[in-house]
Amino acid sequence: MKKLTVKDLTAEEKLRLICSDGFWHTVDLGGKIPKVTVSDGPIGVRQAEHDENNVWKRDIPAIAYPAVQNLANSWSREGAREMGEALADDCIENGVDILLAPGVNIKRNPLNGRNFEYFSEDPYLAGTLAYEYISGLQNRGVGACLKHYYANNAEYNRFEQSSDVDERTLREIYLKPFEIACKAKPISAMCAYNRINGVYASENKKGFKILREEFGFDGAIYSDWEAVRDRTASAKAGLDIEFPFNQKNYEKLVADYKAGLLSDEELDSCAARVLNLAYRCEEMRKGRKVAKTKEERLAIARRLAEESIVLLKNDGVLPLKKGQAVSVCGECAAPGRCGLIAGGGSSMVQWADPFFNIPALLRDRIGSEVKYVPAFWTKGILSNGKKLYNAYLNAAESDVAVVCAGTGADIECEGSDRESMRLPVAQENMILETARANPNTVVVLFAGSALDMSAWKDSVAAIVWAGFCGVGGGEAVADILTGRVNPSGKLSESFPRKIEDSSSYNSYKDALVAHYEEGLNVGYRYYDRHDTDVAFPFGFGLSYSQFEYSDLKLVAENDGVQVRFSVKNLSETDGKEVCQIYVHPVASYVYRPVKELKGYEKVFVKAGKKNEVAIVLDKSAFAYYSVAEDGWKTEDGVYEILIGASSKDIRLCAKVKISQSKALLLTT
Repeated sequence: MKKLTVKDLTAEEKLRLICSDGFWHTVDLGGKIPKVTVSDGPIGVRQAEHDENNVWKRDIPAIAYPAVQNLANSWSREGAREMGEALADDCIENGVDILLAPGVNIKRNPLNGRNFEYFSEDPYLAGTLAYEYISGLQNRGVGACLKHYYANNAEYNRFEQSSDVDERTLREIYLKPFEIACKAKPISAMCAYNRINGVYASENKKGFKILREEFGFDGAIYSDWEAVRDRTASAKAGLDIEFPFNQKNYEKLVADYKAGLLSDEELDSCAARVLNLAYRCEEMRKGRKVAKTKEERLAIARRLAEESIVLLKNDGVLPLKKGQAVSVCGECAAPGRCGLIAGGGSSMVQWADPFFNIPALLRDRIGSEVKYVPAFWTKGILSNGKKLYNAYLNAAESDVAVVCAGTGADIECEGSDRESMRLPVAQENMILETARANPNTVVVLFAGSALDMSAWKDSVAAIVWAGFCGVGGGEAVADILTGRVNPSGKLSESFPRKIEDSSSYNSYKDALVAHYEEGLNVGYRYYDRHDTDVAFPFGFGLSYSQFEYSDLKLVAENDGVQVRFSVKNLSETDGKEVCQIYVHPVASYVYRPVKELKGYEKVFVKAGKKNEVAIVLDKSAFAYYSVAEDGWKTEDGVYEILIGASSKDIRLCAKVKISQSKALLLTT
């Protein structure tokens, strides 16, 4: 097949090229150029099966990996890359060229219905994990799609509402994860539905210019599905492909071109990028093959679940012991459908593998009877009285009672935001009643975004955050409950005590506008600035090990500072610790957050041993975006380097003086 350029195409062909072919394909111009196949989604391939009339029948079952929120809770760069590699194998088996992932939008509001699809409230954590995820995909010959560009932080009226954000906040918070992820060279990006400062994301020429000219993005940009209102306006702004094909939009595009409203130069720019995407995908297909068996990919899914589960509370009841009498209640413990333990919308995967059964898995591990009654449903509808009685009776007669609660697709879903941060009342009541029957109650939560646990948190002995943990999640939960696996996940978002405490709660919002009044103070930045208590802070997670930090040393380098310190495992249990580095400007001529995450490392430390950690902070770790100078600026001055086990648990501190010519160490 001859490789074509835009000069080889007629105007009619170019106009057709910048609109898609149906839902999941680019146009091949009658076989003249390669066709590209795209597919959802971030945690598993979601391909549709159609009948002979091209009517949707079902989603084809696939491996369901942990949600992106879980991946972020692992704080594992290696895990993010492995997940990308495993997803690439799934794509290859299904003939998919581009996976519509990952999403790096910031978790501004705990109630965003799509938070389970996103990494974090912190742009550095989101961007660096997305970088690894994209690298894993594309190194195996499958393209990534960076989304949803940009300031897409709520589902409420997402097709029209404008995210009104000042320039500096956009640069430092909402654009930053895209900037970091672009270093992995994703071959495509997807615009969001919403407006940004009044302009639709699909027509935001300024945003596309930043993406291409500043972030180094050299791929094709396409719309989210049905995000284009005016195909001509979006093409003029630099949107290359509209998905899905829209006959009305296409006809207007042709008419506008004939009327001179779209120039040949503008049309050629979009068409050239679509051609380049088609040939890049063709090149990536060459020699690509499945590298891991399905069993190996399932093992990755399980390992990612293990790394991502967060132990939020433990009054000594965990790990469970051999021979203990244990009772379990809650439909999430043995789900009959994926919607109970996953978020809804385009990212939901129909499981190709059997659902887990936590009571049976616990029985195998502790070697004693585990009684199970579903007792309540995720939506909050209670079972009949006999089942409730049996659940309470089981709890009272057991050494430990486990309640599996959560949200699922009925509550957390693309297209709508959550109404409350709390669990349904029926679930809260079940937790409280179980705790009254047995003070050794463990709550395992299957949810995708922060929950308000104030009604029952102090009444239970332990809380385990399983998240939306995917196909290997049941085994991972059972292994952590019984101590076969030492929990090592930490929260990638703050859990406020209640929604009224959250950073965006008091910011103006109506049907058409969301005003980001909190500015830079998103998530832990807000709680630091206002000295607000939270239920569980950003970066928090318990372990069956205890870790001690020591020996902090700072070494000046030409482009920044090398941070060295030691982590010792004081326990008799091998474990992993997520070490976090925050930077605090001691004095600044512009407003700065109290501290910001600028480095992290997940470290495995054997029982009784000590490991040294070394992380380099370049000068970008000390920079802010100067609106006055339209660029990033590093102020000369003194900065504190804070080493923490969470954003609220700082273990070590040292100071460094930064100058334009060198880094000068002060005190340790």
